[in-house]
This record gives sequence, C-alpha cells and structure tokens, in this order.
Amino acid sequence: MPIKWTDLAVADLEKTEDTISLENNPGVAIDVVLKIFDTVDLVLPGHPRGGPEGRVSGTRELVVDSVPFTVVYRESNSNEPQVLRILHDTQQWPPAI
Repeated sequence: MPIKWTDLAVADLEKTEDTISLENNPGVAIDVVLKIFDTVDLVLPGHPRGGPEGRVSGTRELVVDSVPFTVVYRESNSNEPQVLRILHDTQQWPPAI
C-alpha cells in the first residue's frame, strides 16, 4: 500500500535534518530521518491503523522507537496512509490557538 507524504510532513523532515545537522552532525541527522522513514515504511503499509488515535480528531500517531519523534497520520478516502506531520516530542500538539 503506498504512503502519501504531505508537504508539511516533508518540510518537517527537512527542518529536523537541518536542526540536527547544526546541533550534532549531518550523519546523525541522516540516521534520524532514515529511522523515521523506516518506521513509517515498516508499520503503515501493513497496519494503517497501527498507531493509537491521535490528539487531533481523525488522526493517528505513530511513535518512532529510539528517537523523540512522532508521526501524525490519517487514512485517506482510498484507505492509504497519509503522513501529515513529523513532530519532535517537545513540540506542542495540537498547536495552541
């Protein structure tokens, strides 16, 4: 089953890579981004309802093992997983109004 990544999710990954590259090194940043991709690719195609219900109605959240990130996703009308956001555990979610 294909996985759709929204523009916001891709931007989150790019920001994650940039931030970690500045704070640590590019190798660590790439490892974290690959860990997120690997988790999504391993879990969501076979188990699109694998994560618990999300804090935002209609979403689910998949915690990425070994790194402080959560993948927020939903099933689209065609039942394919749609990755909405990649959030660091320190980010407030949902955002304050």
